[in-house]
Amino acid sequence: MIAPDHFTRFAAIDWSGAKGSRHRGIAVAMCAAGDAAPVLVEAPNGIWSRTDALRWVEAQADTPTLIGFDFSFAPPIVERSAYLPGEETPATARRFWAYVDAHCPDEDLGAASFLEARRGTHFYLGAADGVKARFMHFRRCEAHYNANGGGKPSTVYDAIGAAQVAKASFAGMRLLHHLGENVPVWPFDPVPDKGALVVEIYTAIAARAAGMRKGRSKVREAEALDAALAQFDSRPHAPLIRYDDHATDAILTSAWLRRHAGRNEYWNPTALTPAAAQGEGWTFGVI
Repeated sequence: MIAPDHFTRFAAIDWSGAKGSRHRGIAVAMCAAGDAAPVLVEAPNGIWSRTDALRWVEAQADTPTLIGFDFSFAPPIVERSAYLPGEETPATARRFWAYVDAHCPDEDLGAASFLEARRGTHFYLGAADGVKARFMHFRRCEAHYNANGGGKPSTVYDAIGAAQVAKASFAGMRLLHHLGENVPVWPFDPVPDKGALVVEIYTAIAARAAGMRKGRSKVREAEALDAALAQFDSRPHAPLIRYDDHATDAILTSAWLRRHAGRNEYWNPTALTPAAAQGEGWTFGVI
């Protein structure tokens, strides 16, 4: 597959699985082709909801926009042949997204109740759930990334700690379900030759590409953000009111997407099998 060349806008969305309906953990940044620095997209009501983010993505459907979300698009299935072994669930990602959505009464596309109802069986939410190692199952993408020196991967079955991606990922699966066929999602769908496309991103990859060391991938100062942006041939950013991890992650990753969207190897990962492509997905930038 040859890298698509029609994208003229690049967006990165720092996501949140927190309970509630408004989330300061969500940030959206976008840049156009060229070298202008990405800018933050203002939330409709000052603070993003997950539903607002869904509507924003839907509104980009007909524009040539590459949109990255930083959550896992599906749990692992290749390793154990089931997303939730012992529970009768679908065996493809799109059908599983619908399953998650149907079992989540949470507001604003939340999914905390899905995990809480299965704690100790499929999800680790604390010491009472047993030995944590029993829940450490990974997608082929995470296993490949780790084997090539990427670092310690996260699993969607671990819902403890600041680095956990479980709640955000299952909330994100609800968003992908509601997105439906409005915007294709790579690699589950073919890459379109026009319009928008959603991909999974990992903001730490952008940080490493900007020269930041492992364990020090967060930017909290204007000068550091400009230095990182320069690594992606981006001009300095417009000053922010607040330099928090969510805003700077989104800005930096948007610039990284623009810089690397044309790399064929990112669209053709060596370890991405058809089974993984339909069942688990892949993080853009892992090769």
